[in-house]
Amino acid sequence: MIIGKNIFAMLLIERFFKTFIKKGIANSKKTTEVLLAIQVDSKKRVDEMFTKAIKAGGKKTNKTIDHGWMYGRDFEDLDGHIWEVFYMDEKAMPKKH
Repeated sequence: MIIGKNIFAMLLIERFFKTFIKKGIANSKKTTEVLLAIQVDSKKRVDEMFTKAIKAGGKKTNKTIDHGWMYGRDFEDLDGHIWEVFYMDEKAMPKKH
């Protein structure tokens, strides 16, 4: 799956995935093993990707995060993995004192 210009994700069936590992496969519908975060270039792009994921069978996992300078939406894929798509404007980030 092409996510961006230099960002790809391999989506494998379980039988084939097992040929890459020695440990068992976690049941991601019962536990959280990883949070996959993808930064995009706009709030609009966050919403577009989130909407596509939901239409493809994903589930919303959290409320939309909107701090003004940072905006994000989370979803669970069909296997239970959690993805966060977010936009961050570093120039608008609050300065630490």
